[in-house]
Parts: sequence; structure tokens; C-alpha cells
Amino acid sequence: MTRVLVTGTSTGLGLGALSDLRKHGAQVVAHVRRSEQLDAVGRALGEQVPGVVGDLADRAQVREVAEQVAALGGVDAVIHNAGTMDERLVLSVNVVAPYLMTALVPARRHVYLSSSMHRGARLNTTRLAGMDWTGTRPTASYSDSKLLVTALAAAVGRLHPGTWANAVDPGWVPTRMGGTGAPDDLDAGHHTQAWLALGEDPRTHTSAYWHHLRTQQPDRRVNDSEFQDQLLAALGRATGTPLD
Repeated sequence: MTRVLVTGTSTGLGLGALSDLRKHGAQVVAHVRRSEQLDAVGRALGEQVPGVVGDLADRAQVREVAEQVAALGGVDAVIHNAGTMDERLVLSVNVVAPYLMTALVPARRHVYLSSSMHRGARLNTTRLAGMDWTGTRPTASYSDSKLLVTALAAAVGRLHPGTWANAVDPGWVPTRMGGTGAPDDLDAGHHTQAWLALGEDPRTHTSAYWHHLRTQQPDRRVNDSEFQDQLLAALGRATGTPLD
């Protein structure tokens, strides 16, 4: 039976992905920032599920989350759903945490939360050198962070044959970040995440950029191997953890 870790499950896409996965017979591990949120997740699902706890803005806690996952017996797939629009934290939560979780949690399938806003990023290989990966000061926009995590997904897929690494643009959906007036389909967003994590459909046996169960072409920088390599090198230096 497939076992999937989903980060950021207290509301929205993450909670929806948990529900989808359980309906398809998968075992799930819910991640939340605070332990009391696990009870709320259980009430929303109608049943308590295994969980791990930690603030993904804090690298030490990211490592603790990875240790908690290992103590539960590991997983087959990770949906890196947690995210923020706080410009001080966008690099640490949206990029560094998924990078570290990829390095520290062995899994055959990784699904990363992207956004169509990644196309508006103003980054290039030169600007990567000026990033503050610690979350101490804002040096990147939300769009920048989504370009970087989408490039991370592409790099993992390129460098790790046999590992499916996909990035999902869920659309502008009515979540806590997107706002209640967001016009896109929330269900289609988390259905795509869960579908890719399960890996049962042959169409999911790839590494690509997705929107509502369909592949799309991301910004050209995403598939630039030099950009990917410099990103991985910068993250490896910043965290002291290379992505082997």
C-alpha cells in the first residue's frame, strides 16, 4: 500500500490531498506546524491519521520532521505542499524546506507546489548568489520562490533516474493564501497532487510541470541545467546537506 507524506495539511490543498489519498486506499502521514492541529485534521477527515510536527521555516525543525517520518517507517511519496507568501520566509519555507525534505526523506515520488507566478520571477544565475536562505531578511519574491522550487523539481527528475519529481500549478484557488474570492478549482489542484503521488496512472510516470492533470511548459529557466546545478549548489552550501 502506498504511503504518502503531505506537508501543510491543516487546511486547503494539503487537507484536500490527504482526503483524496485516503479515498484511493493510500496510507497518509499528515504534517502540521503545531501538534494541536493534528486533532483538527483528524476531525476534518473523520479519523485520526499518523502525523509529524514542525515549523518548516526552521531548518532544525525540518530535520526533526524528517526524523519523525523515518520513525514512522518512511514513505513512498512526498507532496511538498506547505508554502507561504511572507517575503521574509518564502525561500526558507517554499524552497529550502522542500530541498531538505527531498534530501532527508527517501521517496520514489516527489510532488512540489509550484505556481503560474513562477514565470514572473526576476532571477538568473547571478542573482542566486545574493539570496538569504535563512529567512532573516527578504531577498526574493513569491514568484522567485516558485521558480526555484519548480527548477528543484526538474533537477531532481533529471539527476535521479527512477524518481518521479513533478511540480504542480494548482491555479489561483480559494485557500488561506489565495483568498476566498480566488476563481480557480481547488479540487482540481489537490486531485492533481494526489494523483501524481499515487503514481498508479502510467501518465504519472514522468517528471514534468502540471496544471489540472495536464502537463504544461514551464518558464525556460526551469529546465536550464546550469540554473538547476547552481541552485542545488547554493542550497547544498546553505544547508550543509548535498542532494546526493
